[in-house]
Formats: sequence, C-alpha cells, structure tokens
Amino acid sequence: MDMSLPLSGIRCVECSTGVAAAYAGRLLAAMGAEVVLIEPTEGSPLRREPPFLGLDSGESALFAYVSAGKRSVTLDLETDSGRQAFRTQIETAHILIEDVATGDKKRWELDPDALSGACPGLVHLSVLPFGSYGPKSGWLGTELNLIHSAGEGFLLPNGLSATLFPDRPPLKIAGHFAEMQGGVAGALSALAAVWSGKGQYVDVAVQDANLAVGAFTVQRYGDGSLEHRLSRSFRYGGVIECRDGFVELLTLEQRQWHGLVELMGYPEWAQDVGLEDAVVRSHKGDFINEQIRKWAARHPVEEIVAAAQRLGVPMARYNTPEQILSGRHENARGLFSTVDLADGRTCSIQSAPFRFDKEPLPVRPWPSSPASCPDAATRDQLAARKKTLLKERA
Repeated sequence: MDMSLPLSGIRCVECSTGVAAAYAGRLLAAMGAEVVLIEPTEGSPLRREPPFLGLDSGESALFAYVSAGKRSVTLDLETDSGRQAFRTQIETAHILIEDVATGDKKRWELDPDALSGACPGLVHLSVLPFGSYGPKSGWLGTELNLIHSAGEGFLLPNGLSATLFPDRPPLKIAGHFAEMQGGVAGALSALAAVWSGKGQYVDVAVQDANLAVGAFTVQRYGDGSLEHRLSRSFRYGGVIECRDGFVELLTLEQRQWHGLVELMGYPEWAQDVGLEDAVVRSHKGDFINEQIRKWAARHPVEEIVAAAQRLGVPMARYNTPEQILSGRHENARGLFSTVDLADGRTCSIQSAPFRFDKEPLPVRPWPSSPASCPDAATRDQLAARKKTLLKERA
C-alpha cells in the first residue's frame, strides 16, 4: 500500500451494480483508499456494458475505468454464508458504498438503522437514482431518465447545434454524465462524513446531484424564467466554426472582451464605444456573433486557440478522442496513463480528474476477474483489521 496517497489507510467496501456508486468508489480508490468490490457470482453487470476494449474483446471499457484500483471479491448475497462474509468485510471498513434498491436493503442486511447499530463507526453511503427516502425512493432510473429529470436534457441541443439541427428532439449527453455526477457527490459526501469523525448514513440521490449543478428546472421559482434549448445561447460567443473545426468561446468579463477585440485584430466594427457596455453587447449579440463567425471562418483552430489563450480569452478546441490523448495540455498535466491489458495490448486511462501534487495520481489496474470468497488467511487478516479498527474508534 502506498501510504503517500491522500486516502491511504482508508478501507471501503463497495456493493454496486450501477455507474454512480461505482464511480464514487473509483474516485476514492484513485486517492489511495483500499476499495473492495463485492461482485455476484456472475460478475458485476458493468463488466458486460459496452463499449469494449477492442472489437474482439469481452472486457468492458466502462468497467475498466470505474473499477481501476479496486480489488474484487465474489459473494452470493442471496445465501447466509455470502451475507456473513459480506458482514465480515463491512466490519473492517471505514466506508460502505452501495446502490441496493430500497426494498432490498433489509433482505441483504443493509438496513441503515440495523447496520449503524452493528457498525457504529461505519460511514454508510447509499447512491440511488432518486435517493432512499421520499415518494420516488423506489423508482428505477437510467442515465437517460436522470439527465432529463434533472433538467439538463431539456436544454439539449442548444446554441449552434440547435441552429444547425432545429428539428432534433431533446438529447442525452454522451456517456454517463449524470451518473458520474452522482458518484462525485457520493464520494465527497462520504469523505465529509469520515472527516466528521463518526459513523452515519449518507443518502445521495443522483437526480439531486445533477439538479444542483445547473438548477435549470427550479430557476423559474427565483427569477421567473424558464430556459429552452431553442432560446438558450450565449449572447455572443458559444460554439464557433473555424476553418478546420470548432471552438467554444465565452467572454464574461470586460478584460476578456478586450482580449477578443485584440485577437480579431481590432476590427472597425468593434471600435464602437457603445460596445464597452456589457448590456449593449448583449443586445447586439446576434450582430457580434455574425462578425466573430466571419472572422473565425478564415482561421485554423490551433492558431486562434493559442492566440486566445495568450490574451486571456476563454476559448478551447472541440476535440476528437485522438486529439484529447495527444493534446499538449493533457500530456503536460499527465491526465492519462498507459496500462497493460491481459492480451498484451495497452490502453490509455485517465488517472483522476484532480491532482494533489506536481505529479498525477498513479493508476492501478482494475480486477480482471472476480476473486473467490476470502480464504482462511484473508479471514484472519480481516479479523486483525477489525480489532485495530475497534481500538481506533474506542
């Protein structure tokens, strides 16, 4: 164990079937926590989720990412012996992460009240689509349900995408944006509970986590407005088409507007003194956008992005996956590490979405296959950990 990592010495047990809880465990593992993934005999359902690592591979890229750094143990929680082995794992843990449906928690001996009595120092994190309390606690929810129920899906596509494809219906962000946002909320909430110094039940609703990001569906209760994908856009800026690709431009501050004017070579139209007023610029957003797009269409992406960043203008290229892996910024930050696959190939994987030092966090491999139930030596090790943990909590 690398004791130099931020969460070295923290032990987590994860019982997950979905991305949100799995990603919470992934973030804790990335920071150095020991995370034991409890899998059913047939393996985690995420092992069978596409995309896969290669055309002929049965290895899920999604599972590989959300399980990096974890250790796997196979348990059948429908049996008494499986539940007893599970309880043994929990008794030595600081954090339990689970996404077991509310109606199944008692059957699997995960009832919050009962578990807190048996393990008073445990931080019990539940990550469900709509939480474990309230009228929607029993509802199922996929990524598609969650991105729309939190309001973000209602606003997609917007800006240039809506202009180019006005007849498109509301869309889902690619990947697992909503579920991973729930995982972020889960990981941070669990750590806050750990640092409070006492065991407690932490209930995270993925819908709430996403609603908190933009709060688009509740803003009408504040200012009375309700955004729509066909009207939601930056007054000027947003998605801009260049000679060989697209960039995103956002100017919120006066100095950024001045930098944009300099970037475009101080065009005559931008010398209008009225444009010094941000309100006037907003009213003339369509005109300004027209001028920006005429200018950008003559220039390659790399050229104007590099110049924009030197001038403090918030602008970035829309990247392809290959460009992300080869990008100067991404490589300078060490965002990706190379890991070996079972068949001898290699792949790149993001180490973590954050850093604590000048060096990126190390990437540890994901479990290639579930291990069997703990053997006698492992059970003895868990028993010793339990004694140590009880002393720490005394």
